[in-house]
Amino acid sequence: MRIVLTGSSGRLGRAMFHALADDNIILGIDRSPSATTRFVGDFTDGAILRDVLQGADAVIHCAALHAPHVGTISDDEFWRINVEGTRLLAEAAIAAGIKRFVFTSTTALYGHAVALNQCTWLDEQTEPHPRTIYHRTKLTAERIVQTLAGPDFQVRVLRMARSFPEQADVMAVYRLHRGIDIRDVADAHAAALINDGDHFQRHIVSATTPFELEDRDALATNAPSIIRLRAPALAAEFDRRHWTLPQSIDRIYASTSANHTLGWRAHFGPEEILAQMDQGSPEVLLPLSATGKPSQ
Repeated sequence: MRIVLTGSSGRLGRAMFHALADDNIILGIDRSPSATTRFVGDFTDGAILRDVLQGADAVIHCAALHAPHVGTISDDEFWRINVEGTRLLAEAAIAAGIKRFVFTSTTALYGHAVALNQCTWLDEQTEPHPRTIYHRTKLTAERIVQTLAGPDFQVRVLRMARSFPEQADVMAVYRLHRGIDIRDVADAHAAALINDGDHFQRHIVSATTPFELEDRDALATNAPSIIRLRAPALAAEFDRRHWTLPQSIDRIYASTSANHTLGWRAHFGPEEILAQMDQGSPEVLLPLSATGKPSQ
């Protein structure tokens, strides 16, 4: 398969390239040069799009302005890249006869749907309530590609959970309810390239949670008790390392739809965070004590 990959020099784009390159031809587009990028430039450049889309079978669109850009880049630029850029790319893909379009979105767009002082169970049926320009533009872009979907243009939207490097103790707990390994995100995109079903599909992709719906009240007020019940091995590791479990958990991202419809399942849970930290991986940061010094 010839796959056009936007944002191919970024962290997610590189993971995507490595997940797909053995069995496919990957045509990467990014403004930053990289070994995973064949076309250097803005994905909204019409001349580049005409070249790269010719003869392609699918598009994975993960290029975007992100949360760290909020406040440093204008709202107009967010709109140009995340919304109008996505529209331009999707319409160009349709004109080129491309049949499959996979759009990388974010669970962050749920925003205010996460209730204060509660633990909210979030899935594809939950109505997003965006907080920032980043969230609003990603949600608007989702709606644009949904309107373009049809028998000859199959669209898959993947709302990916939190995946960037953070302190190991934080990341390990996040893998129970709101985090995901970047390699699992890449594998979900690979699955979305080939699965059958409705012309338009939207899926949350997050690490598999051990929590149940009935755990929500206790997670909001006494999370350690539920973590010790549902994830005893992780709780034991926290005790051994003299780390503190969080007192509350405010949300759970459920990947049930991705599991059933994409045939995808996350492979890297909280135990992978501990292994990566012990190996000195740059994907995981050292925990910080209350004084700001690395925990021992």
